Amino acid sequence: MKKPVYKELVAASSRPMVLSILSGGETYGYEILKQVQLLSGGELEWSDGMLYPVLHRLERDGLIKGRWQLTDAGRRRKYYRLTGRGKRQLSTDRESWRAVYGALRMSWGGSHV
Repeated sequence: MKKPVYKELVAASSRPMVLSILSGGETYGYEILKQVQLLSGGELEWSDGMLYPVLHRLERDGLIKGRWQLTDAGRRRKYYRLTGRGKRQLSTDRESWRAVYGALRMSWGGSHV
């Protein structure tokens, strides 16, 4: 049985998750969706309808850059890469999430949650 994943937590983690994935190199939407699922051990299954607004917002904010390319099958596919600004934001996000994780880990340390 899958554990519930709350929308607010997924929304809050979407920027650092996408930026982290893109820090590994340029890729496209479907591959990002597969990476999220893989990295979460199948716990997170993002949809196109969730991912593409995030990608558009990150691109609008200058954190990622997209470019269109034709596939071998002749279809257009948009590839995304991290910008310098995106790398700096990822660094900030990592520190913030480490602080949150550390506080949660400490608070859960003595409990039976």
